[in-house]
Amino acid sequence: MTKEQIIELAKQMTAAPSCCAPLKAATQAWLAALGTENEKELARKFIEELEGDITDIDNLVAFAHSDIAVKYFGEDGAKKFAAHADELKASGAKFCDCGACKPGLEILKNKALVLD
Repeated sequence: MTKEQIIELAKQMTAAPSCCAPLKAATQAWLAALGTENEKELARKFIEELEGDITDIDNLVAFAHSDIAVKYFGEDGAKKFAAHADELKASGAKFCDCGACKPGLEILKNKALVLD
């Protein structure tokens, strides 16, 4: 993977509706700092935020079966979401596969390119 591919993944991640505001802000700050003297510091902050925001499968399942999920997605949407989360866990997945977590995991697998 190249740094350019990491940048594209970061852009995909922040465009996802599931990307939380702190991760979006840290990502955008890192992207804006590319090629500047602040890049390494903001890269470290970006990776720290990303490591804390990727949802593991147990937390995803717990959220999917919660009243909060019903508030976000409605009753039918929450049932579908819970079924998806359960299927993911049953398949052996360790993490969420949403539009933010999936590219985020790829970035973390290659974090040395970000921190270099």
